[in-house]
Amino acid sequence: MRYQIILGLAALIVALDQFTKWIVLSTMSLTDEIALTGFFSLVHVRNRGAAFGFLSDPDITWQFWLFLAATLVAVAAILWIAKGAEAKEKLLFIALGCIMGGALGNLIDRIRFRAVVDFLDFHAAGWHWPAFNVADIAICLGAALTALLAFRPLPPASSSKEKR
Repeated sequence: MRYQIILGLAALIVALDQFTKWIVLSTMSLTDEIALTGFFSLVHVRNRGAAFGFLSDPDITWQFWLFLAATLVAVAAILWIAKGAEAKEKLLFIALGCIMGGALGNLIDRIRFRAVVDFLDFHAAGWHWPAFNVADIAICLGAALTALLAFRPLPPASSSKEKR
């Protein structure tokens, strides 16, 4: 059941991520902006780097391979963590599915375009949060849920007398 949750959710996220990016790619030119509110716009930008544009310098050519390797390591780690977790850890499997789906959604872009398509742009008073996409949302939600699960109280340890 653990792999069904993780892989099913990951597939759903990849599909939603790629569908929303397809809409952006088919309706907007690169660098287009559509203001929807005073604080939110749809944009069409490409990010060659990681979060917040880290390693996005166009003179850096090796970052594709770094991000490819990082995604493959993340997927392997997710499957390894899932294997060692107790079957009842459904929230953990949901978190891992979100992270995997987001990572794979962005990997597809890196393979296709050597950059990630971002389109959600929040801004206020001239300040812009870096544009992001559905895959980024899934990764953040999965990471936040994983962090919350890591800090939950542990169940009380049973004594050896209770086990008998």
